[in-house]
Amino acid sequence: MKLSELEGAGFELPADLEAASPPEARGLRRDGVRLMVAHKSDPGQLEHRYFADLPSLFEPGDVLAVNTSATLPARLEGTIRGGATAAAVHLATPRPDAPPVVELRHLDRVTGVTSPWLDASPGTVVDLPGGATVRLVMTVREGSRLWLADLRGVHPLLAYLARHGKPIRYSYVPQEWPISYYQTVFADIPGSAEMPSAARPFSTEVTTRLVSRGVQIAPLVLHCAVSSLEAHEPPSPEWFRVPASTATLINTARLDGHRIIAVGTTAVRALESASDGAGLVHEAGGWTELVITSERPARVVSGLITGWHEPGASHLALLEAVAGREVVEASYRAALAEGYLWHEFGDSHLILP
Repeated sequence: MKLSELEGAGFELPADLEAASPPEARGLRRDGVRLMVAHKSDPGQLEHRYFADLPSLFEPGDVLAVNTSATLPARLEGTIRGGATAAAVHLATPRPDAPPVVELRHLDRVTGVTSPWLDASPGTVVDLPGGATVRLVMTVREGSRLWLADLRGVHPLLAYLARHGKPIRYSYVPQEWPISYYQTVFADIPGSAEMPSAARPFSTEVTTRLVSRGVQIAPLVLHCAVSSLEAHEPPSPEWFRVPASTATLINTARLDGHRIIAVGTTAVRALESASDGAGLVHEAGGWTELVITSERPARVVSGLITGWHEPGASHLALLEAVAGREVVEASYRAALAEGYLWHEFGDSHLILP
C-alpha cells in the first residue's frame, strides 16, 4: 500500500472497516478502541494495543496538545424552495462572527442519509425549520462544493442550532446519535462543525492516569470545518487560538527535551499556525489557511494521535510531514490488514518519535 494508491480515485475502503456506530453502542468503553503505535525511528515497528494503554506509552514531562473545541449540531434539514426536494445544509463555519459557509447535500428523508449535491446553482434557496432560509451565493473557490451563503432567521445561531440542528453524519453512520456522542472529554468552547475526533477515545480515567504520570495537558482551540471535501481540495480556513500559557508550556518542554504530541491534525494545524521559523510557539489566534506538507513540515510537534480516515490528500500530506512516508505507508497497510476501524467512531493511531 503506497501513498499514491491511497490517494488514487480507485481506493475504496472495505465496508466492514467503517465504524458505523460509537464504541459504546458496540459494547466498548470510549477508551476500549484499538490503538496502533508507530515509531518514526523504526517504520517497521508497529504495536497493536488498546487506547486504555496510552498512559504507559508516555513519559513524565511529555506534552499532549489537545483541542478544546466543542461540536455543534451543524446539520440543518429543509426543502429546496420551489419544489418538494429535501436537502441538508452543513454549516462549515457555525460561528456567529464568521461569514456563513455551507455545503448543500441531497437528503433521504426516510434514512436521513445525505450525499453530495454537485450541481447546485447560485441563488438556490433552502427553507429551513422555524422560518429560516439559506441562499447560495457563490462557491468559495472554483470546483469547491462549499458555498458562501446568505443565512437568515437563525439568530442567535447557537440557540437555533440547539433547537433545530443535528450532528453532521455521513452514509457510513446509518443511525442518528445524540450530540453528546460527538463531544470529546476536552470539549469546552462551542464552534466545530464536525468533531475533533482524534480525542474521542480519551476518557476521564485515561486523562487522569496521564496527568498522574506527569504528562502535561496543553489546551488550544481550532474549530473544525466540514471534512467532506473533494479529493485534493485543500482544507478550509479554520478559526484557532493558542493561548500564551500553552505557548510557554510547549516551548519550555521542548527546551527541556520532552516530546510534544498533538491530539489530532487540528492541534497540529493550530500549533504550527502559531509558530515561527525556529519552531517557537507564540500566543496567536484568528483564521488559518496553513496546510502542512513536506514543503512546509511540522516544526513544533514530534508526534501525533489521530484516527483512520478515508485519506484525502491534505490528511495524508500532514501525516507524511509529521511521520515520514515509510511510517504512513506501513501503518495504513497494517490498518487494512489487521481490520482497524476507520472514521470518527473508529480506532486510533499513535505516532511517536
